Amino acid sequence: MQTSFTLAQLANPDIAEANTILRKCVHCGFCTATCPTYALLGDERDSPRGRIYLIKQMLEGGEAATEETVRHVDRCLSCLSCMTTCPSSVHYVHLVDHARAHIEATYKRPFLDRALRNLLAWLLPHPERFRLALRAAMLARPFAGLLPGKLKVMVGMAPKRLPKASDWDQPQVFKAEGPRQKRVALLIGCAQRVLDPAINEATIRLLTRHGCDVVVAPGGGCCGALTHHMGKEDDALAKAKANVAAWHAELEGGGLDAIVINASGCGTTVKDYGFMLRNDADWAARAAKVSALAKDVTELLLDLDIKPTGAAPAMILAYHSACSLQHGQKITVAPKQLLTKAGFSVRDVPEGHLCCGSAGTYNLLQPELATQLRDRKVKNIESVGADAVAAGNIGCLVQIAQGMNGGAGIPVLHTVQWLDWATGGPKPPGLA
Repeated sequence: MQTSFTLAQLANPDIAEANTILRKCVHCGFCTATCPTYALLGDERDSPRGRIYLIKQMLEGGEAATEETVRHVDRCLSCLSCMTTCPSSVHYVHLVDHARAHIEATYKRPFLDRALRNLLAWLLPHPERFRLALRAAMLARPFAGLLPGKLKVMVGMAPKRLPKASDWDQPQVFKAEGPRQKRVALLIGCAQRVLDPAINEATIRLLTRHGCDVVVAPGGGCCGALTHHMGKEDDALAKAKANVAAWHAELEGGGLDAIVINASGCGTTVKDYGFMLRNDADWAARAAKVSALAKDVTELLLDLDIKPTGAAPAMILAYHSACSLQHGQKITVAPKQLLTKAGFSVRDVPEGHLCCGSAGTYNLLQPELATQLRDRKVKNIESVGADAVAAGNIGCLVQIAQGMNGGAGIPVLHTVQWLDWATGGPKPPGLA
């Protein structure tokens, strides 16, 4: 693709990067075949190729984003399916992230939209605030029908019960059982700590049982993905720096063999810290080191030779491959290998490349499209005749469970919860 940025524009490293990405696009349209929003809407502007044109026009002009560009960029899930499909290796995610930052800086959204985005950015990355908000939403559930649009959707998505906060999410070190093989840090995250703290607990049990010291580092927390994908770059980079500082202190102290992440949306972002902070001389080297150490929990478990006890019954699991895991991190085989070794029969979900519609805050900001994608995903899951679902991302777990008769259908659990049970851990909560 030809571009026409001025030399003055190209002096900006973000524009220079966008220019490099744009020039790789050859207009082939392969991306349209795997884009969830194009599959639903059939609008070229709601495909990666169409968004690339809109972003190019916006950035070359150097002007405020238009309502048209904002509408179609907002509809992008950042599922990254297009990057898996693209034969030219167009790094779409860096382009759309820069476009979102430009939109945030130059476009004044309608008041209610702006207020909702600011509220989500203020709430979701902070577990204490998020917990209080969910309690309020649970009380408001009977009156959800009286609320306007997206607020009604948010209240309707509140869980019927809220688990207690876990002491395991506090800074501490969990010692390996038996000889130590590795010392790893665990990203404890933000929303997952509130919605399902049992995931972190299962992860810690699983890793310590297989020879890992697990460090919950002081100062670590939200990875920054939620605000990063809303274009709120200052906030996202501040959260990235906090984690880099926390883990770098552990590197210089007891050392780390890996930084383990059990929410694949977070993992994709942490693995990108080196890029996000590349232009900051004070942070670039440390961020790159952190990104190099980052591993999805299933990547690490492959190296640890898990030992099933036979405690878990033989079950058929439908494996939902989270977009951030299969497209963002290119991890497709490891989770299924581990589940199979643990004694489960694993079945792939048809149309597995398509997003479930969660996508961070997408199901709150684009509820109509998100619901269509969720229902399509649930229908495909139900078609394989599984006893339960396994997935590696909290957003997907919540989204799919809500489509499964509000969570009253077949169980939907994190991959580590199934593996923990199969290797000597307790029966996961929520299993009948």
